[in-house]
Amino acid sequence: MDRSQPGKLFVLSGPSGAGKSTVIAHLLKTLDKAYFSVSATTRAPREGEVDGVDYHFLSREQFEELIARGELLEHAEYVGNYYGTPAGPVNEKLAAGYDVLLDIETQGAEQVMANRPDAVSVFLFPPGFAVLEERLRKRGTDSEEKIQARLAQARVECRRAGLYRYIVINDLIENACSEALAIITAEKCRSADRLHFLKEED
Repeated sequence: MDRSQPGKLFVLSGPSGAGKSTVIAHLLKTLDKAYFSVSATTRAPREGEVDGVDYHFLSREQFEELIARGELLEHAEYVGNYYGTPAGPVNEKLAAGYDVLLDIETQGAEQVMANRPDAVSVFLFPPGFAVLEERLRKRGTDSEEKIQARLAQARVECRRAGLYRYIVINDLIENACSEALAIITAEKCRSADRLHFLKEED
């Protein structure tokens, strides 16, 4: 299958503790041509974070210029800092045949779905809130106050889950990775994307 086709845009969302990072890492290792979109932010880098790898770290002025020029697929402001997805690298990779993976929260995902109806949306969640709470506690990194805040945020995000094309239940990470990969495979087999293979060569 060598006839070059643009890649597909996949939006993955889910609350903290749902396993998005693990699923995305698996997809990047498994797929032939996949690209993980690096978000931009105006917050300061944390210890160990690398510009262009963890985030594109921008000044507030630089970020607002991107907004003004319409160069972001989505953006939002949290606790005084902007976060968003630069459109340029995403479009370049899609045109080069790469499948692009976005890890964004539900508010940003809704913007992408509205602006890019071609985007394939996937919501990832454990098999219930009790499991989510157990996973957050097992991390051992958050205070009780922060755990409760994450659970409250998860309930808000779950109210938007019906907007997504697919929901993956992460009971076992192997199953969640398999389901996510199956979604990508199925989307790439849509007839509209394959009919050109059936045409006679000129």
